[in-house]
Amino acid sequence: MRTDPARLAAYDTLRAVAEREAYANLVLPRLLAERRLDARDAALATELAYGALRGRGTYDAILSACVDRPLGQLDPEVLDVLRLGAHQLLATRIPAHAAVDSSVELAREVAHEGAARMVNAVLRKVARLDLRGWVDRVAPDPDRDPEGYLAVYRSHPVWVVSALWDSLAAHRGKDAAYDEIDRLLEADNERPGVTLAARPGLADQADLVKQGAEPGRYASTAAYLPEGDPARLEAVARGRAGVQDEGSQLVALALMAAPLGDRPAGADGVRDVGGAGDGDLDGDGGDDSPEADSSSTDSSGDDRRWLDLCAGPGGKAALLAAIGAQRDARLVAAEIAPHRARLVKRALQPIRGVHKVVTADGTQPPWRPATFDRVLLDAPCTGLGALRRRPESRWRREPADVSRLAELQKKLLASALDSARPGGLVAYVTCSPHLAETRLVVSDVLARRDDVEQLDARPYLPGVPELGDGPDVQLWPHLHDTDAMYLALLRRV
Repeated sequence: MRTDPARLAAYDTLRAVAEREAYANLVLPRLLAERRLDARDAALATELAYGALRGRGTYDAILSACVDRPLGQLDPEVLDVLRLGAHQLLATRIPAHAAVDSSVELAREVAHEGAARMVNAVLRKVARLDLRGWVDRVAPDPDRDPEGYLAVYRSHPVWVVSALWDSLAAHRGKDAAYDEIDRLLEADNERPGVTLAARPGLADQADLVKQGAEPGRYASTAAYLPEGDPARLEAVARGRAGVQDEGSQLVALALMAAPLGDRPAGADGVRDVGGAGDGDLDGDGGDDSPEADSSSTDSSGDDRRWLDLCAGPGGKAALLAAIGAQRDARLVAAEIAPHRARLVKRALQPIRGVHKVVTADGTQPPWRPATFDRVLLDAPCTGLGALRRRPESRWRREPADVSRLAELQKKLLASALDSARPGGLVAYVTCSPHLAETRLVVSDVLARRDDVEQLDARPYLPGVPELGDGPDVQLWPHLHDTDAMYLALLRRV
């Protein structure tokens, strides 16, 4: 009996995540295509790979009770087989005998006969209780250690549970946080749907609905694809729409909707985005078209120059560029990593208008200060707001990452504010609800400046409920069915 292709693809995905720090959402689709799995096997492989990654914390706690040595002493390959087997036994409708037998065959193929015998013995122990029974047995007492209990029950590291709880309390209040933390962690473990973004001027929501999607809840550009490959939609295949979380769309649209301040008398900015001696803005991945190289943009006109400071991989940049083409605005999309800059350029190719992709360090920009009317800073972050889509991030990140990234976020926000002209707007965005990456970054930077005011961002997300007291906005998977995007709108004065 040979291992079936679905389970082998799921196993290979887990190994790529562990060995190469790959992301499952990039590895698995490639494996499915290369191995030509049919729809049924592809669905099973996806369920097993993502399920084992999301449930790793719970399954490891259970496996620890069934193995006679620390899990760290097991061969990593065998441990991944056990995690896949535990998921089949505890979270799917696969019969227990099939889950055990298929795991034994997988262990025999990827390891050795001794590993297969151990997998058989351990998974037979796992099969004695259901998931609820195991959690009651291995998790801490929820009254004495609620965070520890939730960490096991909802499969999150304890420090992540604590951080999310603190953020809920700050934005929603302590009582609401106590009531909602379990729902938030549960939402992190749900499989997200595919959300599409129609790029204005190229497609609209109605076009996507005609091609089989459903209208989005809040963003005028959003649509949901109930099933299937998004590339099968003509609008997506031709670059007139892209895959983009609705929260990501909302924060970009909010920046476009918020009003600029008055430009002070005599403050005409500069006549070239690069400026003499400020460096070539083409860089790797730059747009070499005559339009993009033109320096004839009217510097006296307001709301004509936009910047995406950390643009990779290009979803928000494409949305901004499409809106900019309708408003006669010019977008500069900056990205420090050359390979990500190339992704941005690819995303912008179908969009008409004046836009340029540059490879540049946002903390040391090649343009002159006070150049742009609108600046989007989607800062590098821990990604704790997108655990639905990247479940492995919860096990890959550590508390030290937060402080390291927060320092970078502060530098980037200071640079974004310097890049905005007087009266210009900056949207500070992260896909993390961690307070140290969101409110504390904004408050720290604002405390050092007297030339910035914070706007109430809530009016610029019309129709979105449960936005808290402001002035910033925190979206939540359990409330809005989006990634946990954070938004602060800041204006130079």
